[in-house]
Amino acid sequence: MIGSSLKALAFAFNNELPVFFSEAQRPFRFDYLEPGVDLSFLKLESTEKTLKTFEGDKMVGLPKELLWERIFFLLSLKGSVPLANLCKSMRYDGDTMIFSDEYSKLVEATFNQCYYFGDKNCYKLLSENKVDTDSYICYDWIAFNRGGKHGIDFIETNDDFVKQIWFYPSDRIDGSTAVKDACVVSLLTKEQLSDFDYSETMARFKTIYEMEERGMKGKFNGYGPSGRPKHYKFRTTHITRRTTNTQGKIYEKQENVEIPSCSEKDCLEDLSSACMAYDRFLRAL
Repeated sequence: MIGSSLKALAFAFNNELPVFFSEAQRPFRFDYLEPGVDLSFLKLESTEKTLKTFEGDKMVGLPKELLWERIFFLLSLKGSVPLANLCKSMRYDGDTMIFSDEYSKLVEATFNQCYYFGDKNCYKLLSENKVDTDSYICYDWIAFNRGGKHGIDFIETNDDFVKQIWFYPSDRIDGSTAVKDACVVSLLTKEQLSDFDYSETMARFKTIYEMEERGMKGKFNGYGPSGRPKHYKFRTTHITRRTTNTQGKIYEKQENVEIPSCSEKDCLEDLSSACMAYDRFLRAL
C-alpha cells in the first residue's frame, strides 16, 4: 500500500497490509475526532477538550495526530512499515517498484495488487489524466511577541483568507506558558498564493484585525488623560508558511493498482474489529 495519511494507515491496519511512503502525512495539529469516540481498544483514552471561542464553548475529542501515531506504532511493531522513513522516492518500471533514498536504491519489490492513497514522490505507478492544482490549504504559523496572553482558543471567520485562527501555548517557550501563538488556516487559489494581498504579511495583519474586531486587546498600559484604559498593540512575527493542494489527481486506472473509495470515517469505524491481529502488542500497552 502506498500512502501515509490517517485514512491510508487505518486501511492498512484493517487489512494487514505493508505500508510504503516517502513522506509521513501526519494529520493537521488541530484536527480532532468527534467527542465521545471510543478508542479504548487501542489503549487510547477518549478525552474531550473545551475550546474557548466567541460563539461559545466548542467541544472536541482526541487529536487525530495521536490516533495516527498509535496506528503507525502498531504497524511498525508488526513489521508492516518495512522501510520506515528511509524511503525518499519510489518509481514503478512496469514490473517492479523501486524504492530509493537520497543516494541510492534501497530495495525492489513486486506486487499483485497495490492500493494507492497518494504520495508526492511516487512516479510512473499511475498515469495522470488530469491535475487540478487551483485550490490550496495554507497554514501560516504566527508568533505573538506582545499580546499573546488571553483566553481564546479558536476564531472562525466568514472569509477564505484567514478562515480559521487556532491559538495554542507557544512552542517557543520551554515548559508550561500562558503565552499563545497562532496557526492561521486559509483557502487560497494558485494565483492568490503569489499575490501580496494574500501574503504572510497580510495574514498577520488580518489576524490582528479579526482579533481586534472581536474586542481582543493587548497588554494593559495604564490610563489615558480621559481616564480610559490604554493597551499595547499586538506585536507579531511570521514563523513559517506551509501549503497543501486540496485537489486530488485524477488517474487512468491500471489493472493491478486500486485507489480505494472508502472514506476516512469508514476506515476508522473498522479499527475495532481489526485489533485482534495486534492483540499481543496492545496487551503490553
